[in-house]
Amino acid sequence: MSGHSKFANIKHKKEKNDAKKGKIFTVIGREIAVAVKEGGPDPDNNSRLRDVIAKAKANNMPNDTIERGIKKAAGNADAVNYEQITYEGYGPSGVAIIVDTLTDNKNRTASNVRSAFTKGNGNVGTPGCVSYMFEKKGQIIISKEDCEMEADDLMMIALDAGAEDFVEEEDSFEVLTTPEDFSEVREALEKEEIPMADANVTMIPGTMVELTNEDDIKNIQKTLDLLDEDDDVQEVYHNWDE
Repeated sequence: MSGHSKFANIKHKKEKNDAKKGKIFTVIGREIAVAVKEGGPDPDNNSRLRDVIAKAKANNMPNDTIERGIKKAAGNADAVNYEQITYEGYGPSGVAIIVDTLTDNKNRTASNVRSAFTKGNGNVGTPGCVSYMFEKKGQIIISKEDCEMEADDLMMIALDAGAEDFVEEEDSFEVLTTPEDFSEVREALEKEEIPMADANVTMIPGTMVELTNEDDIKNIQKTLDLLDEDDDVQEVYHNWDE
């Protein structure tokens, strides 16, 4: 994927999230609402909700906030009408961008996403125009600083639980799974009390695009910042080699 540390990117993303917790809590709150509507409020019987709770804890969301979100969603299941919409498009120099949204107002979201692309000198494309460049995978990042377990032991736990691949990097370990096996592998690591810096089903680009033009770099950053500020946007994936 890239010579850059995935863990460094995760830390950078977390630092940005810490600076504006309201945004990340809104994002996770919507995911909790959708998970509860789909599978009920009991995490023991709802693997998607378990995964969202793990994500919430990794982002330092307080337990009482998580519980309130679950109760609120359970009490207003019929009122939860978020729709998942994915947008695909191009940034400067053909950088591929995928935007996952959860929205209660499709027109507002479409307008905001289109505006973010336009202001960064890019454009929204048709469904499927860039997603073929990415592979959907479960990805778990474990910081070496936080994990005392030997690499071989960690690898065996991950592979025995159903992981596809285990990669050791300079400052972290990366565990890759199929989307279907992600929950089982994450829970196996959680059971062993292995701290996870990040655990998500994500879109991993097959090739990266390096930008050297200053205007291109400013434009892609503008698009990503505008998308990051939008409460309807859940995740943004791209193949810009930052």
